[in-house]
Order: sequence, then structure tokens, then C-alpha cells
Amino acid sequence: MKTMIWQGIYYQSLEYFNLQSDDETYTVESKIIGCHEDKMYAVNYRILIDKNWVVQNFLIESEINKIKRTFSGKRDQDQWEINNDLHPEFNSFKFIDISLTPFTNTLPINNLKLSEKSSQKIDVIYIDVLNHHIKPVQQQYTRTSIDKYLYENIENDFKAEITVDAKGLVISYPKLFEKIAEL
Repeated sequence: MKTMIWQGIYYQSLEYFNLQSDDETYTVESKIIGCHEDKMYAVNYRILIDKNWVVQNFLIESEINKIKRTFSGKRDQDQWEINNDLHPEFNSFKFIDISLTPFTNTLPINNLKLSEKSSQKIDVIYIDVLNHHIKPVQQQYTRTSIDKYLYENIENDFKAEITVDAKGLVISYPKLFEKIAEL
């Protein structure tokens, strides 16, 4: 369906991204390599998403400075099991946000279907791959034009205006990510 390469500006990375779909789901498989601060890393992630752009399960395998780690998560109705433990703090969360990729912004953008000038706050599972940490965060998306969204992290006041293509995939995320190729 779509293959892209993103350049991570802040994270000094390249991501080879592939999105496939069938009648019931979207499947994302992606590979990221990079070097940020004192960390050299390689990350492979796979996400299964329903047709409403709600995450059903994910697998993130990373190697950071030769240390291998995994985050695996699956939704069971409104509950999340991550690395084989139930996490009630994520009950009813629909989305994940993986620190090293702009793709996970596509999930709420396509799910919320905001009209121009409207906004919505959401809860997400934030996955900080480089520090191997997950936590709940609140974010807000505001559609500022047909292809632009203002992303806000409520917790730390971070804001960025993201430009997306017709499929809701990030083209430009200022100072963080830029699309550099696509098939």
C-alpha cells in the first residue's frame, strides 16, 4: 500500500516504513537505525491496527549500544497487556506513540477525522524506546488546515505543526522528521 523513508532530524535516524492493508486491518512494519547523543540504535517495530486506526497489538525490538530489548503489547477489549503484564493505567487507550517515528501520529489523525479548526485531547501509551520506558500521556490534535495538524503534548507544552499527505502520513514534522522518499 505505501512504502516510505523518513529522516529523523533530532534523532539522527533513517526509517524504512511499510504499510499494508487487507479487508480488516492495517499492518505496519518498519526499521529504524540511528545515533542520538551517546546511543547507537537499531529498532524494528510491527503494529497491527484495525480499520478505525486503533492499535490492536505491537512489537518493538531494539538494540541500543548492543543491548537488546523488547516491548510487546496487545489489546484485549479495553485492557492492555504489555510485556506479559496487565497495565490498568492504559485501560481504554486506543493509540501508542513511539518516540523514534512520526508514524504513530497517523493513528489519531486518521481515527479522529477532525474537521478544520476542531481539536480533541486523547490519552496515549508513550513508548520511549531509547530509555526503555512507557507511560500514559495526554496529547491534543487540532486540524489547522486540510493537510496540517497542531500536535500538543499536554504534559510538557511541546507543540509542532505537522504536515500530512492524503493518507494521513507525515510529510514534515519540523525539527524532528521529514519524508525523503516514497513508493
